[in-house]
Amino acid sequence: MGSIKQDIKETYLGLYETAQEKWNDFTQFLIEAWPILTILLLVLLGVWWYADPPPPRHVVMATGQPGGSYDALGKRYAAFFKAKGITLELLSTNGAEDNIAHLADRKDPVQAAFVQAGTFHPHDVTGVQSLGTISYDPIWLFYRGQELRVNDFQEIKSRSHFFLNSKMSVGQKGSGTHAQAMHILKANGFDEGAHFIYLSGSKSVEALKKGEIEAAFIVDAYEAPNVQALLADPNLHLAAFPRAEAYSRLLPYMQILNVPTGAFSLPRNFPATDIKLMASTINLLIDDRMHPALQFLFLEAAREINGKASFFSEHGEFPSFKNTGLSESPVALHYEKNGSPLLMTYLPFWLAELINRLIFVLLPFCALAYPILLTLPGYRNKRMRRKIDGLYITLKTYEGELTLNFPPEAKDSYLKKLDLLEYEALQLKVSRGLSSDYYALRTSIDYVRNCLNRGVHPYQAREDLSGV
Repeated sequence: MGSIKQDIKETYLGLYETAQEKWNDFTQFLIEAWPILTILLLVLLGVWWYADPPPPRHVVMATGQPGGSYDALGKRYAAFFKAKGITLELLSTNGAEDNIAHLADRKDPVQAAFVQAGTFHPHDVTGVQSLGTISYDPIWLFYRGQELRVNDFQEIKSRSHFFLNSKMSVGQKGSGTHAQAMHILKANGFDEGAHFIYLSGSKSVEALKKGEIEAAFIVDAYEAPNVQALLADPNLHLAAFPRAEAYSRLLPYMQILNVPTGAFSLPRNFPATDIKLMASTINLLIDDRMHPALQFLFLEAAREINGKASFFSEHGEFPSFKNTGLSESPVALHYEKNGSPLLMTYLPFWLAELINRLIFVLLPFCALAYPILLTLPGYRNKRMRRKIDGLYITLKTYEGELTLNFPPEAKDSYLKKLDLLEYEALQLKVSRGLSSDYYALRTSIDYVRNCLNRGVHPYQAREDLSGV
């Protein structure tokens, strides 16, 4: 037992001494190499700052008309960003056309916007990318009077003429509602009617309830106050889209929404039969220069806010990356496949973003510093060996001078030179691998000193001493 304990103790002491030796060598290396490592780190930090600057703390986002559903959605996004330490400023606009114009203008501060699919031509838009779609925007056509039932194409055509000859709101020009209404009319072969008026969503609701107009297009979410107000009014009817499949072929961005009997109101049994509605989707568009960290934050906001189950969407259905109309951001492509960076899941946004950016520096730093860390200790040993060799050369010079010509009065002078040489040797801080060379130098210095102290003419040749 004693032998085993002794072996364990010796093994432990060996490991401890080895670790201590390596640590001492490493600290000595850092003392000597820190200027080079500091310069390297500063250079990489400079490259990092310019190549990957920190994300701005203030972002401007275009939403929609004040009081509308986009405005309300924008406020939820702003609250999400505020919790992450970022200020999201909301800019009210007249609608989709304004939002696209803001994003496409390279000098405009707007960096993000909600835009309905189908309200812009992708080929006419540059510098704008998509972070996916985040919600459905159903197309609602409410009207007053007798309910029109549809049985065949001729009745559909006559119903269309009814709306064209009625006083109908088709949305404020420049808005998504107006764009979608015009797409539907043109798909049916109609142009704008002479009695069309262009009201905002809230004004359309007010006018329709008061009987000032006969019909109104509203493109908004099911939960929107304007839509809920019209659905709750028993004096109003909702036009369905029985030819929804045809619309989805002619207008590929359109989505078909199925509404079962009584889904809007069971007491009223509204609608009275299963119906189909058409819907656009809300695109989350960004300036393609937006910082990647902010793009991930927008996607996380979309997942948390729009990813919940709603009347028309299932849990986790949004954000979606289908039929976006514009090219997807590389960040969105990464998010679609891998989700958010792991650090953003467990750490505060600012800390996760800082660590993520520091990796950009630390990896190159380690890649460059590691060869230096391997090279410099060998260089240091060579430098120490050169110093030892230099002291040896000096000692050899002294010894040569003493051999050729040694006046007795020079003894004290040479002893002082040897003392100074030994002092220089004592100032050397060498690794354990050079200890033998180091102590061999000191032994040689002491040997020359002993020769000087042996007596008169210690370095004079023996034949020269015979005549003394």
